[in-house]
Amino acid sequence: MKREVAEYVALCDVCQRVKAEHQKPAGLLQPLKIPEWKWEEIGVDFIVGLPRTQSVLDRLTKIAHFIPVKTTYSGAKLAELYMSRIVCLHGVPKKIVSDRGTQFTSHFWKRLHESMDTKLNFSSAYHPQTDGQTERTNQILEDMLRACAIQYSTSWDKSLPYAEFSYNNSCQASIKMTPLHWDQPGEKQLFGPEIIKDAERQVRMIRENLRIAQTRQKSYADHRRRDLEFAVGDYVYLKVSPIRGLRRFKVKGKLAPRYIGPFKIIGGEVAYELELPDRLSGVHDVFHVSQLKKCLRVPKEQLQVEDLNVQDDFTCTEYPVQILEMAERTTRNRVIKMCKVKWSHHTAEEATWEREDDLRADYPELFASQS
Repeated sequence: MKREVAEYVALCDVCQRVKAEHQKPAGLLQPLKIPEWKWEEIGVDFIVGLPRTQSVLDRLTKIAHFIPVKTTYSGAKLAELYMSRIVCLHGVPKKIVSDRGTQFTSHFWKRLHESMDTKLNFSSAYHPQTDGQTERTNQILEDMLRACAIQYSTSWDKSLPYAEFSYNNSCQASIKMTPLHWDQPGEKQLFGPEIIKDAERQVRMIRENLRIAQTRQKSYADHRRRDLEFAVGDYVYLKVSPIRGLRRFKVKGKLAPRYIGPFKIIGGEVAYELELPDRLSGVHDVFHVSQLKKCLRVPKEQLQVEDLNVQDDFTCTEYPVQILEMAERTTRNRVIKMCKVKWSHHTAEEATWEREDDLRADYPELFASQS
């Protein structure tokens, strides 16, 4: 009976959706290929939460440029900054690695790089680790800007040139040198072909240091991960990361399902392409293996995604529709007014108690309708 119960639970669709996996993260580390030359491959990303800032990083030499950008800039304005701050200094890169931000997936950005013969490599959906070098650079920049914001308050952007100088003159552990100064201190005079030979020697040394660093990082990462592979035609559940403050799939917060699906795999290796329904046509259909869980048995009757009211980012925002009851809670120093609220997609029995002042601030129209 114990074996039959374990088998039933393992094949249960509800259990597959809601139970957490207590295993090592899936997917062994797959480092990106080391570039052949300087500024052939770059990483581009936007840091949000500040007045928006753009970060550009050369994946070989680790040289970074920090460019202040306003949120009102159009794609044409961003392309103009890219041409004036990157292309005119370092030439046209062969490849750009970035996430799937709307700035990078726009038609204008794609057409621009098609005409320049630059390949755009986007990260997998919900997997920022794909462009780990740029994400790490962003983290360092944010730490420096936090210190500047404490001292200079709103004029943090004036510190960007000094932050860029500090970053580009600091020793990088992966290449074992500073990005801007490859040679040892001292005078060195090179002329003609000797300059090219010296640059080639330095690039070979950097690529070898990067290869050693990647091998070391892969051994560390794979020790905490497990190998997981799927075949074309397999069905998998897709992990949905919880987002605070949003109600997902008719349930609030931590009690929302952890997985949706199952979906059929139609291709890929490490990052797999899924056959998503038409309702999710706006979502990128390639996901890293760490976001997937194998479906042991495809249920005959599946809950339609349309019934869940899923948005493109796998969230379902709910709103209050009616105040059922009001009460007061007395603490030691004050009286707090509470409201029992019925939310959309919920029944009256599933109503929750919320603070009245919070509801009035977030949903003033609710009290207008009640009056």
